[in-house]
Amino acid sequence: MAVPMNQAIRVGAYLLRKQLMGVKRYPLVLMLEPLFRCNLACAGCGKIDYPSEILNQRISVADALGAVDECGAPIVAIAGGEPLLHREMPEITRGILAKGKFIYLCTNALLLEKKIDQYQPHKNFCWDIHLDGDKQMHDVSVDQDGVYERAVDAIKLAKSKGFRVSINCTLFEGADPDRVATFFDTIADLDIDGVMTSPGYAYERAPDQEHFLNRTRTKELFRAIFRRGEESKKRGKNWKFNQSPLFLDFLAGNQSYACTPWGNPTRNVFGWQRPCYLLGEGYAKTYKELMDSTDWDKYGVGNYEKCADCMVHSGFEASAVLDSVKKPWKLAAVALKGIKTEGAMAKDIPLNNARPAEFVFSKHVDTKMAEIHAKKSAPLPAE
Repeated sequence: MAVPMNQAIRVGAYLLRKQLMGVKRYPLVLMLEPLFRCNLACAGCGKIDYPSEILNQRISVADALGAVDECGAPIVAIAGGEPLLHREMPEITRGILAKGKFIYLCTNALLLEKKIDQYQPHKNFCWDIHLDGDKQMHDVSVDQDGVYERAVDAIKLAKSKGFRVSINCTLFEGADPDRVATFFDTIADLDIDGVMTSPGYAYERAPDQEHFLNRTRTKELFRAIFRRGEESKKRGKNWKFNQSPLFLDFLAGNQSYACTPWGNPTRNVFGWQRPCYLLGEGYAKTYKELMDSTDWDKYGVGNYEKCADCMVHSGFEASAVLDSVKKPWKLAAVALKGIKTEGAMAKDIPLNNARPAEFVFSKHVDTKMAEIHAKKSAPLPAE
């Protein structure tokens, strides 16, 4: 596994402390989205479909650091949009590191060469570069030629300067297991520090709705990929995933987990997003309000129609991590035997009682737009 030892120890101690205290719901990773604007327009992205007034909004340094304190999660994943478009991102990252947190700064890497000297290598800091497969796969995913090559050049540059670098690989319907396995081999040769992989989620406003995986196809795809890794002495041995082995086992259909939406709470320009990083169906002003006022039982696979096909890391990684804490023998079994790629899959959660989807995206956009316009039209304070 590719999780650094200091991170594993710190996060393990955090989890153990929460368990001993009897805390029912607590965060593992803060998903911090300081802006939605991006310099790409990926077909599967549901984060950039906002009016320009909202895309121009930024979370301030003070609000970003305040969110870290409110939440208390040991890990902060900074996503977007494209975080490197935020002029104060270097100050935000320095402030988070000063609080002793671990940072994964997600980027498409188009601006990394220009911005990299604004950052310093740190044992708790990792660039998390988006690469959704090989050159053809990735450039199709981001709908722009040449992005893959620029991302690979950025990985090499960051490694040469002493940074930790991981990649974030999202897979969609039509992904070929052989090509994905070969891609993982190629990435391993770049000496990256870890891979985070996940199936894409069907954002309701994403431009391309045809290429998201359902749960059955997700399990079949990941079984096929992991099987390719087993078939070669080279393949699989050099793949370094910075994810729980039980989450990878879940992707292969060998574990049945309910999601843990509070495990990865999201703070963005709207506020604290409920219920999770993937669904924006309400916003709270504070983290405490998010935790106390969200009806968590309304969401998740089997509870809500929108969640039916979700197997994404931001919903289920925390479930797998908590399972490994409560049942360490399951983690040990996967570590020793590897991920099962043949035979019956674990029984999945039935969907027949899920409540119908509610489409509330426009309501939140209208509320935010009214707030922005009210601020613009407010009279200036008297001198």
